[in-house]
Amino acid sequence: MTPPFSDQSPDTPRRFDGIGQNRSLSRGLEILRAFKPGTDLLGNGELAERTGLSAATVSRLTQTLVTSGFLEYERGARAYRLAAPVLSLGHAMRAASPVLNAATPFMRDVSNKLRVNIGLAGADRTEMVYLESIRYNRRASLRTIVAGQRVPMELTSLGRAYLATRDLAARQALLKTIMQGYRSASWKPIVADIDRAIAKIAADDYCVASWQPGVVAMSTPLLVPGGQTLALNLSLMTDDTPAAVARQHAADLLDLKNKIVIELARRSPAQ
Repeated sequence: MTPPFSDQSPDTPRRFDGIGQNRSLSRGLEILRAFKPGTDLLGNGELAERTGLSAATVSRLTQTLVTSGFLEYERGARAYRLAAPVLSLGHAMRAASPVLNAATPFMRDVSNKLRVNIGLAGADRTEMVYLESIRYNRRASLRTIVAGQRVPMELTSLGRAYLATRDLAARQALLKTIMQGYRSASWKPIVADIDRAIAKIAADDYCVASWQPGVVAMSTPLLVPGGQTLALNLSLMTDDTPAAVARQHAADLLDLKNKIVIELARRSPAQ
């Protein structure tokens, strides 16, 4: 079962906590969150299981979301799918994002020059969501990481770079939630890897991970105007060790980060 819908994004400002929240809206958004890549149709029972909401509440919310146009109802399957306005919101976010407008040209240049993949991601609860993904591979069938895709926080260099920026209490809260999906024996080495990544960030401002066979990725935290923390990464398919990739590309990743930071500062209204 999905954790209760009251979870907030780790970067949510404290002034948005508390009684000002609209509970019905939060629950409705939780219904939309239940749809993941590879999920086409979900019935009320499946939505209740994924969100932890009661069947009666889910029924009321899905009816409202259909009426408002954010869900479509498939009568034959007695189930729901996301509707076009959801995609429109994502497009609007990407088109209007000052961070993406500033960062994407630099990311594309580095990807083409070095023949590597470049990504930028933000945290959503216990996962990282790609805001932009520049895949170098010329074959479309191999460009499988796209904007909007989620990856595990605990296993990826993106997630570990983000965790390194959290204070101890916030990081422990996130890890406590994540560990519920693991057996104790398999969780211990992951925590050890996270601790090493945090130490590497503190020392060198980047960390490296290889959680998929044949792919090495390295990431660095990126603090953007407004206080949000993102993670910038560089990855490639290679037989080289993570240490060898770091020796070759650490300076490239940090130089890219510096260019983005300078450009964001230049564009900031505060400047």
